[in-house]
Amino acid sequence: MSGKPFAPLAKRLMKGIIVVELLGVFGAYALFHAMNTSQDFRSTMKKRFPSILEVYYKSNELAGVTGVRLRDQLDWETDAGGR
Repeated sequence: MSGKPFAPLAKRLMKGIIVVELLGVFGAYALFHAMNTSQDFRSTMKKRFPSILEVYYKSNELAGVTGVRLRDQLDWETDAGGR
């Protein structure tokens, strides 16, 4: 008996895996884009998911984009002091 009866199942499974991976890539990009364009969103991420925000800062620093973390910290300290 050959493996042909499993070929349609294998194709569907592979397509499903590819779709899930693409959704993950696009979701990660959407999250990065939201954090990259909105300091308010980064503030929300700091409160809810600080480890994800840390990954964002580190990836920017590795890419040579510096000052985002410092600017956020200064703005948030100013906001907290004014309340």
